[in-house]
Parts: sequence; C-alpha cells; structure tokens
Amino acid sequence: MKRRASITFLYYLIYCRLAVCASLLLLVEFPSAGLAFDSTSKARKTFGRKDRPERYWQPKIRLQPASSALFASNPLEEEIASWAKDAGYGEVESCVNSGRSGWASFYKVHVSHPPKPNMAFFVKHAKSRQAHEMFDGEALGLKAMYECSSHTTVQDGVDDIRDDQGTSSTSSIASLKIPQVFYSGDVESSEGSSSGSLLIMEFLFLGPRRDDYAFGQAMANLHLANPVDTAPKAGNPFGKFGFPLDNTIGGTPQPNPWTHCGETKDWIEFYGTHRILHQLELAEDEYLIQLWKEDIAPRLDRLFEGIQVKPSLLHGDLWSGNIGSVRILEGDGDGSKPTIYDPACYWGHHEAEWGMSWCASLGSTFWEGYRSILPEDEGFWDRKPLYDAYHQLNHYNLFSSSGYLNKARRQLETVKKALDEKKE
Repeated sequence: MKRRASITFLYYLIYCRLAVCASLLLLVEFPSAGLAFDSTSKARKTFGRKDRPERYWQPKIRLQPASSALFASNPLEEEIASWAKDAGYGEVESCVNSGRSGWASFYKVHVSHPPKPNMAFFVKHAKSRQAHEMFDGEALGLKAMYECSSHTTVQDGVDDIRDDQGTSSTSSIASLKIPQVFYSGDVESSEGSSSGSLLIMEFLFLGPRRDDYAFGQAMANLHLANPVDTAPKAGNPFGKFGFPLDNTIGGTPQPNPWTHCGETKDWIEFYGTHRILHQLELAEDEYLIQLWKEDIAPRLDRLFEGIQVKPSLLHGDLWSGNIGSVRILEGDGDGSKPTIYDPACYWGHHEAEWGMSWCASLGSTFWEGYRSILPEDEGFWDRKPLYDAYHQLNHYNLFSSSGYLNKARRQLETVKKALDEKKE
C-alpha cells in the first residue's frame, strides 16, 4: 500500500513538472497568454532602488519577420504596409500581436526607415467600427494633449513660476509624455468591404506610476496651456469650451459642441446641458432630472462666484488605469516621464478633471505638485460633488449598477445643500 502511494506521488510530481514546462512553452509561443518583466542594467541604474531594479511590463514575444506573403493576406496588414510606404517609412519588418481588449486588437510594428532611430509603432485595430466612431476622437485628443504638453505657455492671469532667486522656472516644470499620433482611418479589403478601423501612434515603454509630484506638475502644465497660443494644432483657436468633434467616454457618447465664448457663464451652460443633463436623460431617473432642472440648474452660477473659469484641455477620463510612466530610452534622455492615455478630451474647467479622482489614487504628493503651480480656487470643495456626479452617472449608464446611481444622487443632493446655504 505504501509502495503504491509512493508511486502515485512520484507520478504526481512528474505531472506537475510537465505542466510547468508546458506553461512556460505557452508563454514563449503565444504572447497573448501572458506577460513578462523586461529589465535592463540601465533601468536598474535609472529607476531602481539600490537593492533591486525597477521593472516594466513588456510582452514576452518573438518578433516575426514580415514577408510579402504575410502582408498580402490580411486587409489590416495591407493597410499598415501601404501607410508605411506612403509615409516614407519604408517596408514593414515585423508586425507582432501585443494583446487585445474587448473592442480592439493591438500590434507592435517595426519599419525599415522609422522617423526616429529605433522607433516602433503601436497599432490599435477595431474590426467592427469605423474610424469616425472609434478612433478619430481619441486621435484628436492625443494630438491636442501632445501639443499642450509640449508647451509651457500659461494662461493669461496666471503668475509665472519663480524659484527662490526669482528666476523663471516655467521651462523646468515636469511635462507629460504623450504618444505621437501618425494616422487614423478605415481599413478596407481589396474587394472594397469594410474591415474596421485603425489608429497608429508612437510605441511607448509603459510602466507603473513613478513620481507623483512630477505627475501633479505635468497635469497643471497641461491645464494651463493657452488654447489660443497652442492653436491651431491643439484644436481650439478661439479659446472656447467644447471640442472639434463629439467623442465617447467609455462607451457613452460625449457631446462637445463649441460654446459661444470662453467665459464662466458659457462653461456653466455647457456643463449643465452637455454633461449632467445629458447623463441624467440617459439614466432616465425622474427624481434626479427634476432635482437638477428645478433646484440646481437655475442657480448653478452661485457655485462659481468669485472665480473666472478658463478653457483647459482635459484628459476627460482620468482614472488609475489611464495613468502610468514612460521609460525614456537612450537618445531621448535618461529617466522616466509621467504619461496619460485613452483620453476623452475636451476643453473645460480644470477642476472637472478630478471628477474621477475617487478611482485615480491621487495622494498628497500628487496634489503638492499640482498645487505648487495651480493653486486651489475658492469653492473647490463645493464644486467637487458636481464634477464627481458626471462620472458616477456615466458609470451607471455603462454598467447599470444602482450603486453608482445612488452615489450620483448623494452628490447632487450635496450640491443642492451647498446652494441652499448660499445667500440669495
């Protein structure tokens, strides 16, 4: 009996060893089955604590050389090859599947003549939706963030940042690393039928959030970018609220019509109509619609007394999953930079950016960096529930969870209470 048990246990150990080997082979052969850490001696020196290196998530994959046969069999690959050739980047040397989400597949592409040495491209492909409903809004948002993060021009009325010696330090403010967008468009097969759409941008080596103080400063720099001075590339040459096109936040349509001007009253009308009321009508909650129309909207301007709201470029959907850092490789510098991605951009009140702070893990160090450049305005905490409510309503409309609706109800009731406490 003991001998049979020993043999059974031996078989079990052999089985476990084979299972582990099979799993390792699966990771090597099929990159979508898992991810592996990528670390280098340079990363150890730049990022790491003294006792261990800092590692960045990178797919453990084999680069497969692209052949003419490969790029003649798939409409997406044909589109990528045609784009690279027309853009002057030569031939596609490799196109590697880098994962997928619920609505898109991702690829890392190398070309023979990239615009910068060692640059690769990151390609998103949505099979069932065209560019105007899927990628055009994201592409334009990334381009606007790229332009505004590349400038240190502050809005009128904002003091220049000075160090202890009185020297201007505006140029030393931390900035965001935003991927450069190269192309977005529809994918058509040789027969002329639609094969979805794609978005091509710069490939970045992403990692977890690093320096929260620098991230705070970088967000303030983004919010203070002057929309007129950074136009036309930032898309707001007249300094208004809105965006050049409607986009989505998650899967929810987000209307962005331009306001008449860029004054506080224009922002109040824009946010009330195209943010809160829009989400309330999607939610079809009669109590909240009545609360908004009768008790909040008619006197919403009281929450903005004493401040001047100016258009700031907003990421629009800033939560932990859309925040990270970028490893800067040789040739571009040494270190890391904060980054944000997957935007739902529009021009709005900078405080509205923090409507998702309840799931963005923004600690005291972040706020120290942000407030060192953009101080807190009077009434910020009275307006905070107003901006939180938009995203909680959107989560309810996305996921149909009554918990989000209840949170939105409490937020709007808090806004009503704050208005009730203000003098007529």
